[in-house]
Amino acid sequence: MLTLSQVNKRYPTGDRALTDIELTLPRGQVMALIGPSGAGKSTLIRCVNRLVEPTSGSIRLEETELTRLSGNALRRARRAMAMIFQEYALVDRLTVMENVLSGRLGYVGFWRSFLRRYPADDIAEAFRLLERVGLPHAMDKRADALSGGQRQRVGIARALIQRPRLLLVDEPTASLDPKTSRQIMRLIRELCAERKLAAIINIHDVALAQQFADRIVGLRAGEIVFDGKPGELDADTLTTIYGEEEWDTRVQEEEAPSAAASAAPAPATPLTLATGGAR
Repeated sequence: MLTLSQVNKRYPTGDRALTDIELTLPRGQVMALIGPSGAGKSTLIRCVNRLVEPTSGSIRLEETELTRLSGNALRRARRAMAMIFQEYALVDRLTVMENVLSGRLGYVGFWRSFLRRYPADDIAEAFRLLERVGLPHAMDKRADALSGGQRQRVGIARALIQRPRLLLVDEPTASLDPKTSRQIMRLIRELCAERKLAAIINIHDVALAQQFADRIVGLRAGEIVFDGKPGELDADTLTTIYGEEEWDTRVQEEEAPSAAASAAPAPATPLTLATGGAR
């Protein structure tokens, strides 16, 4: 579905953010990107939807070569690639419903959205999505009245109303407590399965990546140093990705996993730092 070939990103300063990235993401697969800060995880995601321009290489979404697009063609291609942001990227003065419907901007145009004249089908879908993410009661609340977990759920609903084929998720749990982080990752996982969506999730929490992803890709200094199943991520591999650390296999559970979470692929003993904090 998504293929990156020899993708490089070098900044004008000469700093290289990505080096010869080779990745293929099949339809329906949830891939987690892990690695230390500055490894290139966010840059990789943003190169896919061209929020960051790759210096060289090929990025193909199905039959479309994304690196060759511009203007209206690029805007149309971006409809198929919905992004969920770390800091939610909501408009605080708008209601939850209005923020969700803003995900249809690429389809309805500026003036219809400005006048809040969305098609009835879009409004019905927004109601369904708010029900699915657990926020039907909050549709008339302003975004700035929501908790962090609620704001992220609005961001998920806004992404899904685009009817994308690919989700690009940038540190969705960075600002959330452990319990809410698990709930958000479980929700993303379930929605990808329900809608047969592929997803690339940039995440710092190794244990969450192991529990909820089909595949883990480790980046270090802009290069892929690991690409495999969650169960293959051992202490030696984590040392390769992050550097020397005392890794152990203690599991920290903040809540009992639901049936949906237990159905997600997860190793028996997720790796954490010996101090108890996940990287």
